[in-house]
Amino acid sequence: MEEKEKNGGIRRALKTALGILILLAAWQMAAGSGIWSAYVLPPPGKVARALAGMVESGVLLRHITVSSRRVLAGFSISFVLAMAGGILASQVSRAEEYYGGFLEFMRNVPPISLIALLILWFGIGETSKIIIIVLASFFPMYLNIRKGFLSASKMLLEVGDVFRLTGWQKFLRIVLPSAVPDILVGMRIGLGYSWRAIIGAEMIAAASGLGYLILDAQQMSRSDKVIAGILTIGAVGILCDKIFSLLIGKVAWERGAGDNK
Repeated sequence: MEEKEKNGGIRRALKTALGILILLAAWQMAAGSGIWSAYVLPPPGKVARALAGMVESGVLLRHITVSSRRVLAGFSISFVLAMAGGILASQVSRAEEYYGGFLEFMRNVPPISLIALLILWFGIGETSKIIIIVLASFFPMYLNIRKGFLSASKMLLEVGDVFRLTGWQKFLRIVLPSAVPDILVGMRIGLGYSWRAIIGAEMIAAASGLGYLILDAQQMSRSDKVIAGILTIGAVGILCDKIFSLLIGKVAWERGAGDNK
């Protein structure tokens, strides 16, 4: 079984590598066809050199660090709020009647549309960017956390009643452990939304970060740096997503192993 999974992983990696090679070849042919100028569509080699130059100078790492710090701050605040909302929804049955309409309204408002107001209220500092991240990542986390808390096994909750567990004891011993997979899925989705939001915010009002890097390169007519910045965002996003995928897989495996005991 392990050998089969290993071979499957190798095949997937080879297919991914082949897809990347085909994309690079198509990119190179399009850049060399003369249909677009090198300014509009620089060849892969030029982008690679621009990327290597930014890595060597430390500029790229500095912008990645700034954006990551903003994402971590906003994502952490959003997670705390989502957990609090999920706990409230699961423990106080009628609480959502008071704030559910407001959350549904805000869920349909694109966070990027609030940037103008946030800049007027908080300036172009870190606060406005972090609020944008919170607004973008809160709802996918809240909905998944809420679902996890409300999907706890009724049978196990009845067992808790038999053992005379209090509401919070049932939450900590039954509801919370059963909701962990949904919590991790929500965090994984929320982190992706966080990166999307911060890039947009940095392109509008910032003096550092990956979004600013792309905008500054565009204003300097450096399309090679623009593409290098886009590739960097994609790579960072894939890395974050893979980390959460491993966490979710580990939790699922441990739960499966526990169920088989």
